[in-house]
Order: sequence, then structure tokens, then C-alpha cells
Amino acid sequence: MPEAISAALALFVDPHRLTMMLLGILVGLVIGILPGMGGIVSVAILLPFMVQLDAFAALAMVTGSLAVVHTSDTITSVLIGAPGSAASVTSVMEGHSLARQGQAARALSAAYLSSLIGGLIGALGLTLSIPIARPLVLSFGSPELFMLTALGVSFAGSLLGKDTRKGLAAGLLGLLLGTVGPSPTAAEVRFAFNQVYLSDGLDLAIVALGIFGIAEVVSLLARGGAVAQRTQLGRGWLQGLRDVFEHRWLVLRGSLIGMWAGVLPAIGATAGTLMAYGHVVATSRDRSKFGKGDIRGIIAPEAANNAVEAGDLVPTLLFSVPGSAPTAMIMGALLAYGIVPGPRIVTEHLDLIYTIVWSFAASNLIGAAIMFAASPALARLTYIPFNRLAPAVLLAMVVAAYQETQHVGDLVTLVALGILGYVMKASGWPRGPLLIGFVLANPLERYYHLTVNLYLRPEDWLLRPGVLILGALLLAPFVWGGVRYARTRTMRASAIVERHPIEPATVVSALIFLVFGYAWLVSRDFLPGAALMPVPVAAAGTVLSAIQFVQELRGKSRGAGEEDEPEGTPPGGHSRAAAHLLGFVLYGALIWIVGIQIASVLAIVVYLILMVRMRWYWAVGYAAAAVVALELMARVLGLHFPAGILR
Repeated sequence: MPEAISAALALFVDPHRLTMMLLGILVGLVIGILPGMGGIVSVAILLPFMVQLDAFAALAMVTGSLAVVHTSDTITSVLIGAPGSAASVTSVMEGHSLARQGQAARALSAAYLSSLIGGLIGALGLTLSIPIARPLVLSFGSPELFMLTALGVSFAGSLLGKDTRKGLAAGLLGLLLGTVGPSPTAAEVRFAFNQVYLSDGLDLAIVALGIFGIAEVVSLLARGGAVAQRTQLGRGWLQGLRDVFEHRWLVLRGSLIGMWAGVLPAIGATAGTLMAYGHVVATSRDRSKFGKGDIRGIIAPEAANNAVEAGDLVPTLLFSVPGSAPTAMIMGALLAYGIVPGPRIVTEHLDLIYTIVWSFAASNLIGAAIMFAASPALARLTYIPFNRLAPAVLLAMVVAAYQETQHVGDLVTLVALGILGYVMKASGWPRGPLLIGFVLANPLERYYHLTVNLYLRPEDWLLRPGVLILGALLLAPFVWGGVRYARTRTMRASAIVERHPIEPATVVSALIFLVFGYAWLVSRDFLPGAALMPVPVAAAGTVLSAIQFVQELRGKSRGAGEEDEPEGTPPGGHSRAAAHLLGFVLYGALIWIVGIQIASVLAIVVYLILMVRMRWYWAVGYAAAAVVALELMARVLGLHFPAGILR
């Protein structure tokens, strides 16, 4: 092994291979900044160039890109509230709230350092996993994987802090959305309503962009002003570094959660970061600031974000089981070079594995250094009036959403989920648990189906040691929540807020109850295999949402503490939000008719002149720059845009 390490180091420091790694880093940083892109796009862009390189240079390049894409995707999440990727939604919940308080530099620097440490821990874990990962991974059967996935969903109930019922209901709603499309366990399409687009299911990037990105943009436009409400840039970036060292054990725990989520196939970066976030909330004594700008909610998920990419490489390299879509493409590239991933790679190509390790570690260092240098300047973007940034942000989201299936249904789904996200935000319903449920729906159903089919009796798998341990961890937050509720019942009684029975929250609770009830009625007619998860999920959601609706109707609801509690919406803000949502709907319809280029020019010019009061020549220049950017993305990145039915 020492010989392989030294040989890999000699190969790694070759100037040509270092240059390729730097190229990959730059591509990864740029792609990470674009909302909704992520590691899949960065690796896909580099794949055509890999055929002209030797295996070591090619893997150094693609590893460099994959290692840093989650470092830079924090920028848009923190500064404008648009998740750079689905895995960075926690940065929207916490980092964007800090940016609105004028602490963008603090959030960014904490995120960068956490990502750096998480990446280095991931690289170390990848190195150590070579001799020990095989027996560890093989010790987990489908029952343990099912319970681990269920544990991730149960964390969703902890995201609220004071109203677990809403958190669980939102998580179940995410699970229900995750069942739309083909069943992984039976030959049946569920909840498609005879629509071809829905028969393939909903895409994660579109769900994240709609629920968080569109909703945050509309919320900022309704509030008016800049992203940040008060200036506090100064030493913010140094404070972020101090925060990371103060919570160093949190960084370690987040990195380990991310690493383990990557090792387990089909879990992935999004679930890993959200599980790390749920762990932070569930184990924190003071949860009052979560969802409103708690730095702890950035540190652990960002550490997990980068560690999970190293974890993904473990099953890919050692077992020929891709841990994620980007690593699946890396495995395909290895096969093109005649290198077959699996146990034999440890004996035949150990120097290649260590080249990947060196590249991953070095890329995290270089990527973090670049972002640290840019952090103070980037944080100042939050003081630009947001109504001037909104057209560019929305255009980037539309472009990112359309790349998923290149179907007009992408735009319709983006608009619909954007409306849902804003309504949930405005009425105090948490959105984080919904995304957790959506991400984990498929693996949860698949592992449960395998478990019930492999074991004749429930006790055969429920009494396995790993299942018992994970089950105890799953129940612990709820038991502790019950004990805490009993101890503070008097205090909670004083926190009950009398509300008018027809407030927006009451209407939203009623609508969610109707959705669950309808889904329960429909799913009862599915084939047994296809109904395995929708029926219990819809039934549980119906009960929880009914209880919530009754509580709202009686004029009783929990006090402050909801993850998505509205902050600073001025009088008439919801009316302005409705107007902006209507404008976005019209923009989507215009794209469908005349294509994105013409629609964007018309929408940008009209919006900037009428709503922002910008001079006409500046508005036209803004629109022209947007069209040029679209053409560059089409030519350089190979992106596709909706052409419109009239073209």
C-alpha cells in the first residue's frame, strides 16, 4: 500500500494532470453557482473531453469538478434564496435568512470552511474504507436500509421544533409526491391522471426549485427592497470561521452522516444533507432560531454535502454499485478505459484509487480557497434591490428546470410547486420535511418491498439487532418530545394563540387534508405492490392533517417556532405576491407560445419598465444581455430551451 500511495502521488503532481484537475475545479464551481444544475451537469459536460486524456488525468479532472460543485452551490442559496442544487436547500432555509439579516458573509464563510473540512474527512474516509468498507456495507440488509431511510423521514418531524405534527404531515406529503409515477415494485403508474408527463414521476431538481426557489423569489418581491435588510458585512466572514471552530464536533458529525449516506446506494447528497440538518435540530436544546438563520443549520449540512461525494465513490469503486448519478457516469468512464470497478480494483489499480483521493482532497482545498477569496465581494450582492435581480434569477430557474425532461410539463410543474411553496411559507407550514420525504420516497418503498418479500414473518426482520438500534433512534425524538411536552405543558398553554377560524393557515390545512383523503381513496384501487406505500402514507397524512385542521378551526395553534414562519411581510404583501405569481404564470404561458427567447425579452422589458421604473434603454439592454446569456449556455453547455408552439 505505501508503494501505491507514493506512485499515486507522483502521478498526481504531474503538471498536465494538475492542469486538468484545475479545469475540472473551475467547471464545477461555475456549474455549482447555476441554480438547479449540480454534479450531474458538471460531470456530463466533462465526459466528452475525457476520451482525449489518459485515465489518471481524466479522473483527476472529473473528481475535481465533483468535489467542489457543492461548495459553490451555496452562493445562490444564501444570496438569493434559490437552491444551487437540491442538496443545498438547508442553505436556503438558514443561510438565506442570515443574508436577509445582513450576515451573508458569515453564512458563506461558515459554509465554505465546513464544506472544506467535510471534503477532507470524506477523502480520509475513502482512504480508510478500502480495507474495511466491504464487510461493513455487506452487513446491512434491506431491513436495516429500510429503517435507516425511515429514520431520515422521522427527522423531518424534528425540523419544526415546536409543532411536530405539521412537520410529520409535511414529510408525509413529500412521500406522497414521491409516489407519483411508476411504482418501483409493481407494473402500475400512480397518480398520473392520464398525463404522459406525470407517468415518469416528478423530478427532484424541479421540486426543489419550485418549493424553495420560486417561493423565496416571490416572497422577496412581495416584501420589497434588497435581499439583506441591514448592513452587517464587516467582519462577518471571520465570524463564520469562528462559528465553525466553535461547533467543530458538529462538523465531524455532519461529515460522518454525509459519508455514510454516500456509502449506502440510492441515498445520495440531498438525503445526506437533510439528515444531517435533522440531526442538528433533533439534538439541539435551543431550536428557536432554526429556519430563521441558525448557523448550526448551515455547518453540519455543508460538511455532509461534500463528504457524501466521497462516500458515493466507495460503492462505485469497490462494488460496481454507483452511489449517485454522477458516480454512475464516472463508472462508465472507467469502463471505457478498460478498468472494471469492483473488489479487483483494489489489487490491480490501487494507484488509481489514491489518485482519486489526492484529487478529491486537493480540489476541496483549492475550491474553498477560491470561494473564500470571493466571499466578501459576493456578499455585497445582497444589497442590490432584489426587483432588479429577479428577472435573471427566474430565468436561470426556468432554464434549469427545463433541462430535466425538456417537456413543457417542467414549466407547469415549476409554477405549480412555486405556488405551493409560497402558500406553505406564508401559512407557517414547513417545506424542509416535504423535500426530505420526496427524496426518500423511492428508496423507502423499495427497501420495504424487499424486506416484506424476503422475510415470511415481521418478527424475523423487526428483531434484527440493527433494526432494533435504528428503531430506537427513530422513536427517540418523539419520546423526548413527549416528555418535554409533559414537563412544559403549562408554558405551552400560555403560548396558545387565539386565531380567527378562517385564517390562511386554516384553509391550507383543509386543502392538505383533502389531498391526503383523495390520495387515500385513489390508492386503495392500486395493485397490491403499488399500494404498498401510498395507502399507509395517505391514511396517516389524512389523520394528521385532520387533527391540524380541527386545531386551526378551533382557533388553537402552536406559538412561534415554525420553520417557515413568515418574517417581515408588510401589509399588502400577500396581494403583491399573488400578483407576482400571476405574472410568473403568464410568463410560463408566453414561453409555451413563442419560446423562451422572445418571451424573456418581452417579460423582462415590461416588468422592468412598469414595475421597477427602469429607463427603457436599460431595460432593453438587460433583456439583450439575457438573450446573449441564453445563446452562450446553448452553445457552450449544450443546453436546450423551449421553442414555443408558434416557432
